Amino acid sequence: MKFAVIVFPGSNCDADLLWALKNVLGQEAEYVRHDATSLTGYAGVFLPGGFSYGDYLRCGAIARFSKIMPEVIRFAKEGKPVFGTCNGFQILIEAGLLPGALIRNDSLKFICKSVKLRVQNNQTVFTREYLEQEEILLPIAHGEGNYKCDAQTLVKLKENHQIVFTYSDENPNGSIEQIAGITNKRGNVLGMMPHPERAMEQLLGSDDGLRLFQSVINHTRKKAKQ
Repeated sequence: MKFAVIVFPGSNCDADLLWALKNVLGQEAEYVRHDATSLTGYAGVFLPGGFSYGDYLRCGAIARFSKIMPEVIRFAKEGKPVFGTCNGFQILIEAGLLPGALIRNDSLKFICKSVKLRVQNNQTVFTREYLEQEEILLPIAHGEGNYKCDAQTLVKLKENHQIVFTYSDENPNGSIEQIAGITNKRGNVLGMMPHPERAMEQLLGSDDGLRLFQSVINHTRKKAKQ
């Protein structure tokens, strides 16, 4: 069972994701370049935060045309886990794997701090190790994390239980309904602005991100035995 961490020009959280998977959780994981053309043999795919292609034009708008992206889309359509944090979330939206849009924070400032989240759906591939309505602490670091969608999309997100994480005590970026993370309708693609890979050990101030990765690993292990 092996996991892929996609590396785009300008990614800066790829090392954090690899550390989380390999050094904290002892999983087989490796980098896959943006210009690779195959994801064969991987059990899950992780898209890191950062500033892909300098975020020129719009966050994630250029990265979604990378050679690897048709494979990420194929991978997702096969029902396998695809996770994107921060810039990875933005890329998943630009690629059409998740609905909505991410725009500038209401403050128009880059925000870097730890925030409280609420687990709204603990029945996904990514959240089964959490309790429903559990409050967790994760760091954020973004300038364009303000999630927006039209009214019809919001209704669908609620009906399908696709809103997985919301901001708890405060809404740091102005997201509609305090949304911090959503899945696709099938539930195998998760995008979120907070960084669970930066909250894997108490030494970092929180290990609340650990169970997201454990949820994915437990899911893929179970699937491999079927």
